[in-house]
Amino acid sequence: MPIDPSVIAALTVGVERDPDNSALRLHLAQLLLQAGQPADALSHCARILVQQPDNRDALHLAAESAQAAGDIARAVGYRRLYDALGGGGDNSQPVEEAPRPPADLSLPPFPELAGDFSLNDAPPPPDESDRVRIGRGRGGAEGDTAWETEEPKVTLADVAGMDEAKRRLNVAFLAPMKNPDMRKLYGKSLRGGLLLYGPPGCGKTFIARATAGELGARFVSIGLSDVLDMWLGQSERNLHEIFETARRNRPCVLFFDEIDALGRKRSLMRESAGRDVVNQLLAELDSLGGSNEGVFVLAATNHPWDVDTALRRPGRLDRTLLILPPDIPARAAILRYHAQDRPIENVDFMALAAKTGGFSGADLAHLVESAAELAMEESIARGSARPIRLPDFQRALKEIKPSTRPWFDTARNYALFANEGGVYDDLLTYLRNQRLL
Repeated sequence: MPIDPSVIAALTVGVERDPDNSALRLHLAQLLLQAGQPADALSHCARILVQQPDNRDALHLAAESAQAAGDIARAVGYRRLYDALGGGGDNSQPVEEAPRPPADLSLPPFPELAGDFSLNDAPPPPDESDRVRIGRGRGGAEGDTAWETEEPKVTLADVAGMDEAKRRLNVAFLAPMKNPDMRKLYGKSLRGGLLLYGPPGCGKTFIARATAGELGARFVSIGLSDVLDMWLGQSERNLHEIFETARRNRPCVLFFDEIDALGRKRSLMRESAGRDVVNQLLAELDSLGGSNEGVFVLAATNHPWDVDTALRRPGRLDRTLLILPPDIPARAAILRYHAQDRPIENVDFMALAAKTGGFSGADLAHLVESAAELAMEESIARGSARPIRLPDFQRALKEIKPSTRPWFDTARNYALFANEGGVYDDLLTYLRNQRLL
């Protein structure tokens, strides 16, 4: 029975609107396979398996899609994982949560794989040398690590505003590093962790990199894709090697971006694979089997309330730092920075900054870009270039609103009703000062 393209189109829109709905994505992959689009079906299955490596329904369909696409070795690998998980038992997030397909679209049993392949032909989980060869290393030379380290050139002097954040960073990391005698006198350890949180686009990643530059330390930035792996147990090994890389390159700032995705509350997880990753992260922070002296762990999140409470226990990410939208002097500095290579005429950036309350750094960059587009549009229309003037910024301001307001609307509820131990006291103070309570 042919598949109605409008059904696939509707499901595609639904998946785009709710990309984390694995049941809906799996249903779309089923229809794509039935419609003769195995490569697209395999892509959706792979997306599910990044977040849920033990999702048996996704492994089942991925094997069929890979075989239909002619990738026999990959099909064997998925079948091997499927069999290792016990085959057709109940899955933690069953397909029944999605709209049920017609009876003739249900998944058939695994067909025999073409050729002389056996389960022993499936590729093994990649080891560390494999990771160097596939591009995560620095050329594959002897002694290279699987994750890039860098030496940032920016320092805290390049960070506009954020005086309180700089003070906290100085107390936690910078002053002990620069004053070893004082550090020994007061017994201050050169280890620890700091959780940076706040609305998106306000410079959490930049200030982490500037901290490494201030220390003269190497910097390792880790995202979700650097840790998660489709092979069972490989995500935990990745996490261990990340910390080993930092230990070999100390002093080193190890920065985890979007830590709420990696260290999500285990009570909110259905899959054991995700809980195992959190457990491994806790073990590494506790330095089991190694020393974290000289390894400074910084993590950033827009949703601190989703971070596992065990990660915020003393000795781990035990300090929390609120990164707020820039104040007026900082906003003026950010506007000047983004306008410095553009033709500007008669623009008072301090006055303009006073009209952009609540704007994040990303919002301000967008404001400059929009004003430049308006000036360029008029220049093209009249056939001669003109500079960017204040009216261009004023026109752009009518269309651009601060992107931080939705975050504060959500954060306000947590600050008011989930402020255990005063963890959100800084946020409450800011909300009161801005009359957002």
